[in-house]
Amino acid sequence: MINTNLKFWRRELGLTQAQIAEKLGIKRSLVGAYEEGRAEPKLVTLVNMARLFGISLDALVTTDFSKKKNAKAALLQLQTQNTPPTEPTPTRPGGNLRVLALTVDKEQNENIELVPQKAAAGYLNGYADPEYLEELPKFRLPMLGSTGTYRAFEIAGDSMLPIASGTVIVGRYVDDWMSIKDGTPCIVVSSKEGIVFKRVFNRLKDAAMLALHSDNPVYSPYEIDVEDVVEIWEAKAYISSTFPIADLSLNRLASIVLDLQQQVSTMKKV
Repeated sequence: MINTNLKFWRRELGLTQAQIAEKLGIKRSLVGAYEEGRAEPKLVTLVNMARLFGISLDALVTTDFSKKKNAKAALLQLQTQNTPPTEPTPTRPGGNLRVLALTVDKEQNENIELVPQKAAAGYLNGYADPEYLEELPKFRLPMLGSTGTYRAFEIAGDSMLPIASGTVIVGRYVDDWMSIKDGTPCIVVSSKEGIVFKRVFNRLKDAAMLALHSDNPVYSPYEIDVEDVVEIWEAKAYISSTFPIADLSLNRLASIVLDLQQQVSTMKKV
C-alpha cells in the first residue's frame, strides 16, 4: 500500500525520485526501494511523506489512491481540511507503530543482517534506520526458507549454556508478541537491557511483562516491562565454532565454567 501510494503521489506532484528523496531527506535509492516494495520506510519518513502529500498518515498506509478515480479531488479536499497528519497509534502491546527496516540483495531477496557484539549498543539507535543496516555484515541461509524476516545477533556471556559466548543466534522477527509461547528462546531488544538471549515467558495479558529465563541455573530469571521492549526475534538457528560438550548436565557445565573463571582469576593474581 505504501509503495503504490508513494509512486502515485510522486507522479501526481510531477517529482522525480531524486527530487522527492531530497524533500524527504533520504537517499534516492531508498525511494526506489520503497516504491518497489523492497524496503519499508521508518516512522519519521512516513510522517514526512504524509505531510508532503498533504494527507493523513492513516490514509497513506491504508488507502490505495491509485485505484481511486477521483484521487486528485480527494487530495484537494484533504488539503483544504487543514487537518494535521494523524499521529501513529499503538499497534502492538505497550509500543508504537513499528515499521521494520531491512535490506535486500541484487536478486531482491531479504538479507540476514549480523549484529556483532561490538555493534550491539549502536543497534539500539539504528535498528529502524536502513542506512545503518546497510553498514552491517550480511549473509543468507537458504534452509530457513522465504517466509519471515531474519536477523543474526552475536551473544555474550554464559547465561544460555551450552550455547557459548560468541555464538551467533539467527532469529525470525516476531510482530505479534501475544503469540509467543512460554519457554520460547528469543533475542529480546530493549531500551534498558540492550540485546539479550533468553527464554521468554509471556506475561503480556496479565501484567504487561515478559519473564526472561536463562538456561544456566546460576542466573536468576527477571521480568521486563513491555514498554521497554523494542524488538523480539524468535531463535531459529545458531552458528558457533564451539561444539557443546557431550553428556554433561547444565549444572555440571555451569560448574566447569565457574571453575575455569576462578582458575583464570588465580593465574592473573600470580
